[in-house]
Amino acid sequence: MSSHHVVRDLQEPALILANGSSCSSELLGQLLEWSPFTLVLDGAIDRAAALGIRIDAWLGDFDSGKEESYHALSALQPVRKIEALDEDKTDLQKGVEWLMSEGHKAVNILWATGKRTDHTVHNLLSLVAYSDRINWSILDDHSRVFALGSRFRKWYPKGTALSLIPVGTAMGVSSQNLVWELEQLDLAYPHRSGSSNRVKTDGFVEISKQSGHLLLMECWD
Repeated sequence: MSSHHVVRDLQEPALILANGSSCSSELLGQLLEWSPFTLVLDGAIDRAAALGIRIDAWLGDFDSGKEESYHALSALQPVRKIEALDEDKTDLQKGVEWLMSEGHKAVNILWATGKRTDHTVHNLLSLVAYSDRINWSILDDHSRVFALGSRFRKWYPKGTALSLIPVGTAMGVSSQNLVWELEQLDLAYPHRSGSSNRVKTDGFVEISKQSGHLLLMECWD
């Protein structure tokens, strides 16, 4: 499998391949097709090499990925090797920070869920810290998760499952076109969240919040 890298600028989201559970070849292929830059985290390079994925950079402390995989992928196209040794941060955090330093404004993240549940939870929650500097989405075969700003508006078909998950407390949350509407509610996990809601009718869903951090999960299962 290879990426055509149709777009070679910073207008489309970069792609990070972490080292959690794999996704379908269809989802992987779609994101590779439209990603201008693909960054692989540490041990995931072995899986990228096995699939023949063309990558642009390999980042980590290199305690798990094999040099043979790096050399194999470097034969397809030049691959930057970025050493990141900060033990207080995960490879995913270091990868997102490096992309921001390179001027990327958005990133899609695959293989960041499943396997280790602690890694999945940490990946979802820790990325909120970057939501005011980069647009990020974590995707798998069942869902897409991303942080909401103060206002959000997107078209969805009727019945789409949406969950609103506060990180800490999200104040003054309101919605339009959901089955169970929110009107200036304060959401605080685990006491009150907006889990398992649905789109009321075909059309735009609008969500706003006054302060705090709020994740939206689009569920496809």
